[in-house]
Amino acid sequence: MHTPSVDSPPRPPDHRRTVRAAAALAASSVLLLVLVAAEWGPLIALDGDVARTSHRWAVDGPGTTQAFRILTDWVWDPWTMRILCTAVVVWLVWRHRAWWTALWLAVTVALGTLVQQSLKAAVGRARPVWPDPVDSAHYAAFPSGHAMTATVVCGLLLWLLHRYEPARTLWRTAVAVAVISVVGVGLTRVWLGVHWASDIVGGWLLGATLVALAVLAHRRWLA
Repeated sequence: MHTPSVDSPPRPPDHRRTVRAAAALAASSVLLLVLVAAEWGPLIALDGDVARTSHRWAVDGPGTTQAFRILTDWVWDPWTMRILCTAVVVWLVWRHRAWWTALWLAVTVALGTLVQQSLKAAVGRARPVWPDPVDSAHYAAFPSGHAMTATVVCGLLLWLLHRYEPARTLWRTAVAVAVISVVGVGLTRVWLGVHWASDIVGGWLLGATLVALAVLAHRRWLA
C-alpha cells in the first residue's frame, strides 16, 4: 500500500488565497513596524495602559504569575519550539525520506530567528521597566521572539499535518494545541511585563507572514 509522500500533496493548492493572505499579513506587519519605530502616540499610550494593568494583575496574583513563568520559560520557550521542529525534521527524513521538505522546515524556522533578531537590533525598542518586576528578559522588545517563533513553528507544523489528511480528532486537537500555544505565549509575555502588547502582535503578524511565504515557496518549488 502506497503512502503519499510529504513532498507530493494529495490535493491541488490554492495559490491565490495564500498569496492574498501573505500580502495582507506583510502589509499589516510593515504598518505596525512603522508605527512602533515612529513611536506613534496612540499606540504607545495603548501599550502603556495594557502593560500597567497586566503588571498590576501579575503582582497581585503570584500563583498565576509563577505558572505563566513556567509556561513561557519551558513549554513555549523558543528553544522548546526549535527542539520540536528538529524532531519533526528528523521524522520527515527518517520515515518519509522527505529531504527537501525537512530542509525547507529547518531553513524557515532559522530564517524566522534571523528576521526577529535583525528587527530587534534595527528597531531597538526598550522593554517595559518596573520598580517591582516579576520577570526579566534580554535584548530589545520588538518583535516578540517567543510569539514569532511559536507562530512560525506551529503554523508550519499544522500545514504539514494537514497534507497528511489526518483524522478529524487529531486535526482538531492539533489546531487547539497550536492556537493555545501561540495565543498563550503572547499573553504570558505581556502578563510578565517583559513585552508591550504591540510586540506580541508584531511577532504574530511577522510569524504568520513567514509561514504564508514559506507555504508559497514549498508549493512552487517542492510540490
